[in-house]
Amino acid sequence: MSDTLTLPAEARERAGKGASRALRRDGRVPAVVYGNNEDPLTIHVEEKELRRQLGTGHFMNSIVMVEVGGKKVRTLPKDVAFHPVNDRPLHVDFLRLSKDAKVEVAIPVHFANEEKSPGLKRGGVLNVVRHELELVCEADKIPEEITIDVTGLEVGDSIHISSVSLPEGSESAITDRDFTIATIVAPSALKKAEGAERAEGEDAEGEEGTEATEQAEDPEA
Repeated sequence: MSDTLTLPAEARERAGKGASRALRRDGRVPAVVYGNNEDPLTIHVEEKELRRQLGTGHFMNSIVMVEVGGKKVRTLPKDVAFHPVNDRPLHVDFLRLSKDAKVEVAIPVHFANEEKSPGLKRGGVLNVVRHELELVCEADKIPEEITIDVTGLEVGDSIHISSVSLPEGSESAITDRDFTIATIVAPSALKKAEGAERAEGEDAEGEEGTEATEQAEDPEA
């Protein structure tokens, strides 16, 4: 289960772009807490501490206790806006959670015991279709990752969501199909697929080049 994080915050006295820019100059990041049928709470947090928590790798899948005005608000981070050039965090949205809330999160997938897969030992390749699983989880039981055991898998075998044992309190957010998470493929099959993709790309470029040449030769085009 992901750890619960604590993030100190202060209430924002003013809103607007000018006030937000002033906060960022002072090393603070504007944020808002919303949801649970309560009024939005506008706050700001220390950029250095926010960066540290983002660096844990599981910030977006963790319960974050936002401390403001002597009170703790139970939240789940929903969005972090970053500067397009320097990746500096510019704004954070937090979803306020009730005690028995369920949330939809994207949980990373980890594959275990690859050395015990006959297909991989014979040169097969683990072709990962989904690096994350979209799950609906109880807010206090959000897993840090989903581990999938590939012991015994042969070339040609596939791993579907129906074969994965999800942790207690979690279920797939996608329920209308038994989707594929990964497959064991032969190296030749993988190269063939990659070659086909490259060929399609080259054909498309060739068509564009031919069209451009015809237009250049025909001044009325």
